[in-house]
Amino acid sequence: MRGADTFTESLFAMRRLEDFVPADHPLRPIRAMVNEALRKDGLFAGMYEANVKGGRPSIAPEKLLRAMLLQILFSVRSERQLMEQTQYNMLFRWFIGLAMDDAVWVPTVFSKNRQRLIEHDAVVAFFNEVLETAQDRDWLSGEHFSVDGTLIQAWAGHKSFVRKDGDDDGDRGGDFKGQRRSNETHESKTDPDSKLYRKGKTASELRYMGHTLTDNRHGLVVNAMVTQADGFIELEAAKTMIRDARQATASPDEEVTLGADKGL
Repeated sequence: MRGADTFTESLFAMRRLEDFVPADHPLRPIRAMVNEALRKDGLFAGMYEANVKGGRPSIAPEKLLRAMLLQILFSVRSERQLMEQTQYNMLFRWFIGLAMDDAVWVPTVFSKNRQRLIEHDAVVAFFNEVLETAQDRDWLSGEHFSVDGTLIQAWAGHKSFVRKDGDDDGDRGGDFKGQRRSNETHESKTDPDSKLYRKGKTASELRYMGHTLTDNRHGLVVNAMVTQADGFIELEAAKTMIRDARQATASPDEEVTLGADKGL
């Protein structure tokens, strides 16, 4: 017999968010490790002033970091989209630590609180805590590494890329067709650190370069850095990261191996 297309919503739900997440979901061990790192003393020390009567509490930094991690793991392209998905995604709510009826933050409030974490290097401290946990569990070899780089598009448009000398008459109001532009003569007014760069068959865009160093035992990232886009910076970044990795090993004189693609 064909079932009826009806919808009846119960007034009360007697299930927790935890019940909707499968026992073998890959986010479960990630959340456990994240919470272990977040419980370390001093991770958020000095970031917030003492509670003042009448003051408004900020977003809990633990929830903020877990939300930022979700944005990376699921390639959510913006804070606005992250907040939208958190509104109806029970998996996101569970991972962040929001109850079913908790209000989701306004994107601008989320961005402002995130900036505080960046300014106080809390993200770097969190990364180091996770790395220390991996070291304690013998997940890092300390001997065999791989390095790679990628292009990161800057949050700056082509129209912001104007002449350094202020002579914008030749730009015709942002119409650059048929004109020659370079990083020597032009720069972005909204993001001066970004550089016009292309690699392979990609178009020239305002970009940065991201670099990661991965330990080959379990494929864990042990170092990362962002630099200006340049044709030679990838090699220099690799040298810096592998030098730091050697200093972090128990035997600095021990030889290590480094793998890279032919573009390095």
